Amino acid sequence: MQGRGLVVAASLLLAACSPHQDQQGNAAANAAASRFVDRMAGAPQPPPAASPFAESEKGAFLEFAYAYPAQAAAIPALVEKFNKQRTTAKGDALKMAKADSVAAKAAGFPFRPHSLDMKWTVAADTPRFLSLESESYVYTGGAHGMTGYDGVIWDRARDRETSVKALMTAPGAFALAIRDRFCKELDRQRAEKRGAAVVPGDDDFTKCIDPMEQLIVPTSSDGKLIDGMTVVIGPYSAGPYAEGRYDVALPVDTAMRKAIKTEYQDGFVAP
Repeated sequence: MQGRGLVVAASLLLAACSPHQDQQGNAAANAAASRFVDRMAGAPQPPPAASPFAESEKGAFLEFAYAYPAQAAAIPALVEKFNKQRTTAKGDALKMAKADSVAAKAAGFPFRPHSLDMKWTVAADTPRFLSLESESYVYTGGAHGMTGYDGVIWDRARDRETSVKALMTAPGAFALAIRDRFCKELDRQRAEKRGAAVVPGDDDFTKCIDPMEQLIVPTSSDGKLIDGMTVVIGPYSAGPYAEGRYDVALPVDTAMRKAIKTEYQDGFVAP
């Protein structure tokens, strides 16, 4: 009886369409009827689209902000991970700021409120991988703040979090596959910032640093496959603070792809 009622209801909806309606109007009416029948029959409905998360709060001791995109908000495990990170980071930062306030007052110095700003953004959103990068700015009353970076990779095929090094056959093999291109591009960017060619030396500001000690972020330009890896280098690691961060973007080539485990290569472009 219930099924018959659903069919009748759907028929009435379809009948409401005039014979003179164009094909597009008929398609829309058919879709509406189908949705109505599904709802009445108790068919599972798709979950509502996730919304990006953002929190911002300014207090007497701490200015705090935290954000992550809708793509992360759609994955419960990442929501749990980021909420824990947000709660812990905020609590620790507030505790430090209050302690600093007490110390400053005891020493007769003015207290400078602290700040912590953490923001996650999408580096790649493909059918296989969601790659996220975070940039955090921390100020604790000194001459200037410090910036930090982190990354998260979600493997949609396996429904779990992974890491960039877990994708590699071996970190040493991956380092060998990218080192020459990485060093060349890093020095090109250094020269561009400094206005002069880099003269290799023994210090980290002139020699080629180890890319495996930096944050490596999978990227995608078309949302279909991972087609690049970006080595993110923070201030002081490859140049003075004034030069800021370096983003050394390396397109996937044959050597890099061979250094990726076979079970993950379907998520990477084939050069």
